[in-house]
Amino acid sequence: MNFGQWLGLSAILAASALLWSLRGILLHFFAAVVLAMAICTLVAAVRGRLGCSRPLALILSLGGLALVVVVGGAVLIPPFAEQFAELLAKLPDAADVLIGLVRRMLGTVSQALYGRHDGSLEWLQQLWPAMGPSPDVLAGGLGGGALRLVGLASNLGSGTLQLVFVLAVSLMLAVQPTAYRDVLLLLAPSFYRRRLRQVLDLCGAALSDWMVGVAISSVCVALLAGIGLSLLGVKLVVANALLAGLLNVIPNVGPTLSTIFPMAVALLEAPWKALAVLGLYLVVQNLESYVITPSVMHAKLRLLPGLTLSAQFLFTVIFGPLGLLLALPMAVCLQVIVRELLIHDILDPWKRQRLSP
Repeated sequence: MNFGQWLGLSAILAASALLWSLRGILLHFFAAVVLAMAICTLVAAVRGRLGCSRPLALILSLGGLALVVVVGGAVLIPPFAEQFAELLAKLPDAADVLIGLVRRMLGTVSQALYGRHDGSLEWLQQLWPAMGPSPDVLAGGLGGGALRLVGLASNLGSGTLQLVFVLAVSLMLAVQPTAYRDVLLLLAPSFYRRRLRQVLDLCGAALSDWMVGVAISSVCVALLAGIGLSLLGVKLVVANALLAGLLNVIPNVGPTLSTIFPMAVALLEAPWKALAVLGLYLVVQNLESYVITPSVMHAKLRLLPGLTLSAQFLFTVIFGPLGLLLALPMAVCLQVIVRELLIHDILDPWKRQRLSP
């Protein structure tokens, strides 16, 4: 390699190291892009419905969003906060009940196998120190860990600053999306700008379709979960239904987490209710996966479950909890980029050249 090649390689490595060190900031910028695309999608819907200019549609959209946030927050946040605090307080009691059920089940098995059971399960207590912490410590740790998690979530220091940054950048992007896109295109070679503009437009359309689909499916999941929990007579319906809808944004992991809380509440009332809640959430998630989502999303946006889970794991390792939240929109954009740039622009022409005589 000559000096110029070594210099180019050094520049690439330095740029890669710089991007890696700035990955947190880049992730927040991507979150702002996702939020800006949501606003632009709403603006386009308002323009299509009213036939007004874009500035007026933007003002109406932002005003409508602000009204929904204020009214929805005033109506839903107070009961949600109260019920969620009560929900967390019930977790240690639910852990005690669950451990008691396990003890009784093991006692029944011991009675059936060995013909004796005094209810103490001394053999299990002797094995427990080697297996892990005591049941009481486990129950207290579960509740304490959940409360510490809420305490971390309520720490508004740097989180508030990051939220303000994301909101400010998203508003700027939503006001002039074309201008910022043109600035980004200037970083590409002139001969490739037209093609890159097409790819960016496809990424924007894919993100818009994904956000509309996720919003509809999350609302449906929250409504179905709330109706089902009400019919089963499970307490804290508002908190559990909102958690089901909010966590539905995170595939695989979110629905599993949303099942824990209502099952814990139902377990304190009757074990059969906990099994009924599990069955209810399985039905709701299957309806969301096989009926609701395919109905509101295009087939091209559907990712394979294995790829979705791999993307969640990879982006969580690289970016942390925010990477888990943004894993699916990043995977949607990467799917478009790989399909258009790698497959259509590089691999398909190369294949045709190799097959030509």
